[in-house]
Amino acid sequence: MYVGTLSFDLLLGDVHSLKEKRSVVRPIVAELQRKYAVSAAEVDHMDLHRRAIIGLAMVSGDAAHLTDVLDRCERLVAGRPEVELLSVRRRFHGDDD
Repeated sequence: MYVGTLSFDLLLGDVHSLKEKRSVVRPIVAELQRKYAVSAAEVDHMDLHRRAIIGLAMVSGDAAHLTDVLDRCERLVAGRPEVELLSVRRRFHGDDD
């Protein structure tokens, strides 16, 4: 069994309220969940208008499949024009851990 996690540190564009922030972050989280069957949520900077941390996790029996899905998730978030991806933190846990 392999577990992979990603943590995206995002800078949001022209956002002036927490309501506007939700309208940017929620669709990203929903698309990650829908397209890639991962668990995803906003996990930090809840009270800041222009910053967000999105965390996601996935479990797989195949390390190559897990790496492929995490790569696709990272490309999806990096390609969103309404956010700037400041950093990505990736963790990978396998049977050897």
